[in-house]
Amino acid sequence: MDEPRVDHQALFSVLPNPYLVLDADLAVVDVNEMYLRVTGRTREELIGQYLFDVYPDNPEDPAADGIRNLAASLQRVLRTKEPEALAVQRYDLPVPGRPGAFQERWWSPVNTPVLGPDGEIEWIVHRVEDMTEFLLSRPVHDTPTGRTRTRAVTEAELYAKARQLQETNEKLRAAHDWERRTALALQDVMLHAPDLAAHRGIAVRYMPATRSLNVCGDWYDVVDLDDDCFTVAVGDVVGHGLEAAAVMGMLRSALSAAVRAIREPGAAMDLLSRYARTFEGALATTAAKAVVDTRARTVTYTCAGHPPPVLGHRDGPAILLDRATDPPLGILTDKTPRPQATLSYAPGDTLVLYTDGLIERRGEDIDAGLLRLTDAVTHHADLDPEPLADTLLTRLGVADGGRDDIALIVVRL
Repeated sequence: MDEPRVDHQALFSVLPNPYLVLDADLAVVDVNEMYLRVTGRTREELIGQYLFDVYPDNPEDPAADGIRNLAASLQRVLRTKEPEALAVQRYDLPVPGRPGAFQERWWSPVNTPVLGPDGEIEWIVHRVEDMTEFLLSRPVHDTPTGRTRTRAVTEAELYAKARQLQETNEKLRAAHDWERRTALALQDVMLHAPDLAAHRGIAVRYMPATRSLNVCGDWYDVVDLDDDCFTVAVGDVVGHGLEAAAVMGMLRSALSAAVRAIREPGAAMDLLSRYARTFEGALATTAAKAVVDTRARTVTYTCAGHPPPVLGHRDGPAILLDRATDPPLGILTDKTPRPQATLSYAPGDTLVLYTDGLIERRGEDIDAGLLRLTDAVTHHADLDPEPLADTLLTRLGVADGGRDDIALIVVRL
C-alpha cells in the first residue's frame, strides 16, 4: 500500500499557533496564517525581511528589552544548534499604517533550529504564544487583606517572575559556557602532539560523545622515535567528562614517555599497565600502539584489551591486526612484556587506529562494526588520510558524533 502523501505546506499554514520561519541570516522565509492574524501583518510585509527591521524596539519604552532578549536567543540557537524557550517577554509591535505608533504585546517564544544534510542550520522555526489578551484581561480580585489588586500589580509580579527566571537561565548558561571553555582548554593541552605537525600523511579525529562537555577519556598520540621510526597510539578510559579526561591525560603522558625509552610497544604497554594499577580511575583502560619503521617497512603493534587496528592495502582487502591482544591496562597477566606482532606493509597502504565508539552499536555484535570498518577502508583506500577519516566517520554513521567517545588516527604508510 502506498503511503499517503502529506502536504506539509498546507499543514503549516493552518497550524493553530503562530509560526515564523527564519533563515540563518534571520530573514523571514515563511509564515503561517495564525502569525499573520495575531500580528496584523501581510506575507508581503514579512517575507524576505530581516526580522528586526520588521520588529524594532519601541522608542517610547527605553527600558524594554524583549527584542534584545529575542535577538540574543536566536544567536544562541545559531551557535549551539539547540532549541531554546524564553520566559514571557514584552515587546510591542508597530501599528500598521501609523508610523511611530506601537501597541503593547506580551509573548512566550520558542526558537527551534532545523539542520540541513551538512549539519548546519538551514532554518529556525520561531513559535510564539500571544499572551497579551490573557495579561490585559486579568480580572480584579481580592487579596487576603480585603483590598483589590490592580491589573498593573498582577502584570508587574508576572513580569518580575519572568525576569527572575530569565536571569537564572542566563546564569546557568554562563556557568555551562565557562565549564565548556575550561573543558576545551583542557582538551587542547592534553591532546597536544608536537610531532604530529611533521606528518602530512596522518589525519586525526577526536569526537566526544554527543551531549558531553566536549572532553572525554579517549586519546590519540603521535611520537617520533628517530628519522626512520614513529609511533601512533589510541586509548580509551572508562567514563566521560573531566574526571575521565584527567585520567586520560596521565596515561597518555605516561605511554608517550615509556615509548621514548622502550621502543618495543609490548614492553611499553606493560609498563603503562603497571602504572595504571596505581590509581583506580585507570583500571580497565584499553589502548593500542603501533611502531612504524619506514626503512624496514614494518608495523609492530600491541593491543591492551582494545579493538584491533586495521591495515588497508591499496591493492587488496583491509585486514585486522589481531595477533597481539592482551587484557586491558591494570589487569594482572602472566605475560611480561605484553605480546606484540610485526608485519610488513607496502608504500601507499593505510594504518587505522580507533576507539570503540567508532564501531560499537547497542544491541549489535562488535564483529558487525569491525566488518563495516574494514569494508570502508577497503573501498576507499585511494583517498588521502584527511578525506578518508571523514569518510570512515560517515560510513560508520558517526559523522555528527555518537553515543560514545571516538578517537581516530589514519596513517598513510
